[in-house]
Amino acid sequence: MARTFFVGGNWKMNGSLESTKELTQTLTSAKLDSNVEVVVSPPALHLLTVQEALKGSSVKVAAQNAYHKASGAFTGEISVNMLKDASIPWVILGHSERRTLFHESDAQVAEKTAAALAADLSVILCIGETLEQREANQTVDVVVRQLDAVAAQVKDWSKIVVAYEPVWAIGTGKVATSEQAQEVHAAIRKWAADKLGKTTAETLRIIYGGSVAGKNCKELAQQPDIDGFLVGGASLKPEFVDIVNANN
Repeated sequence: MARTFFVGGNWKMNGSLESTKELTQTLTSAKLDSNVEVVVSPPALHLLTVQEALKGSSVKVAAQNAYHKASGAFTGEISVNMLKDASIPWVILGHSERRTLFHESDAQVAEKTAAALAADLSVILCIGETLEQREANQTVDVVVRQLDAVAAQVKDWSKIVVAYEPVWAIGTGKVATSEQAQEVHAAIRKWAADKLGKTTAETLRIIYGGSVAGKNCKELAQQPDIDGFLVGGASLKPEFVDIVNANN
């Protein structure tokens, strides 16, 4: 079953009003593969500005995080309901920087995911192992544990894109070889078949993140279980267009 190629750009905590304007102009003026679903994720302050600038294009926006409570005394947080109210269609949840720097647990990521789906948002669900876990041959155990936590709260995975991001490859310039990435993606798809059923496993998009760049995207895109990318630093550069078009 054909899965629509998906490329997300995570701008992280980068960008000014001027630079986000330039980035959106690059996207709206570029010739992007019409068969690829493209989503960019600016900082929360710029979400509505970027969404307005992309109006009329095929590129959508995602929040970088959200809180599971609808409202309340949670200073600094943005709820999934607020994102829905602002017509923000996507949210990134469980990114390794949220897990490691802000100590979000598997259970918290699962709770946020369930809340986002209940608000009719689509979710880019991030999973991945540290270097120590990889060297201890725990990669599959770690990603399965992270996925199991979500599966305990979520039954319908049709609005989830799973992003496998080995922590040791994020922002380091290191990248898993296409064979290493494919091996983990295949294990995730097997997990999905066993846990969620064959049909869900066949339709679930599993994308790769971790120092994806113009120089390695085409080789990665050729792997049978890699359905796209979640791009960090390169999404702030013109080469993001090349990554979007990597599956041509």
